[in-house]
Amino acid sequence: MNNAVLAPRPTATRMRDDAVKLWFCPNDELAPGIAATLAAHWLDEHEQEIAGRFLFERDRRQYLVAHALVRRVLALESGVPEAEAVIWRSSRGRPFLQKPPEGLPRGGRELDFNLSHAQGHNLLGVVRRHRIGVDVERLDRGDQGFDTIVETFAEVERDWVAEAAPGRPRDRRVLRLWTLKEAYSKARGLGLGLPFDAFSFDLAEDRGVTGFRPPENDHEQWWRFVELEPVPDVLVAVAVLAGPEAPPALELHHGFPWGRAAPRLLTLPEPAKVLA
Repeated sequence: MNNAVLAPRPTATRMRDDAVKLWFCPNDELAPGIAATLAAHWLDEHEQEIAGRFLFERDRRQYLVAHALVRRVLALESGVPEAEAVIWRSSRGRPFLQKPPEGLPRGGRELDFNLSHAQGHNLLGVVRRHRIGVDVERLDRGDQGFDTIVETFAEVERDWVAEAAPGRPRDRRVLRLWTLKEAYSKARGLGLGLPFDAFSFDLAEDRGVTGFRPPENDHEQWWRFVELEPVPDVLVAVAVLAGPEAPPALELHHGFPWGRAAPRLLTLPEPAKVLA
């Protein structure tokens, strides 16, 4: 099965530089007052402006926690202080860390990251020398537009969803496909500009990608996909474009990264089988 497998905790403190690193951080891990204080010191003018536009405090808090998380993790991984990191966005809205002219203080020429958040949960993925996309969704969100979501899928995926019993079994299939599609499109930097019926996944019954039909404009052969459930009823999908070298490790961190607590180590799956 193409799936991430739990491995023992590391005995060494130094992690692999080519590891895929994930931070899963519920909003409750950061008190509202602390989140606001960190945001006031770390977020740039553009981010502060966006935060001020939210009508509801829950939405503002979600934004502040998510973006404080981004800046804290980027500081740990790149060596660029939280308030000094310059984040720019592509024409399609994908964020990137602007590398200082002298390079990243912690070394390395590349660093890619991707953020997702949903109803009180935040997920951030970081890689070096690769591309990453992530998505998180709550299964207990209720039937909020599920029928509309399914209509965007490829026919083979719609059929697979319809085979499941109504209710949670069918909802889980919908969200498994949706999170994988979101993660893949975000990794490519295309967002909703990529029709979701232009590519499809074959999934194992429980968890794991068994096959991938890429869109016509994607000729890569090395996409790796991960499905996780870090807490009950919260589904996570990760898409990583990593080459044919030995599969890198995957580090799963839980909570807000005040320090460098040892993460859970998992094995990144082999590249997904490309289907015709």
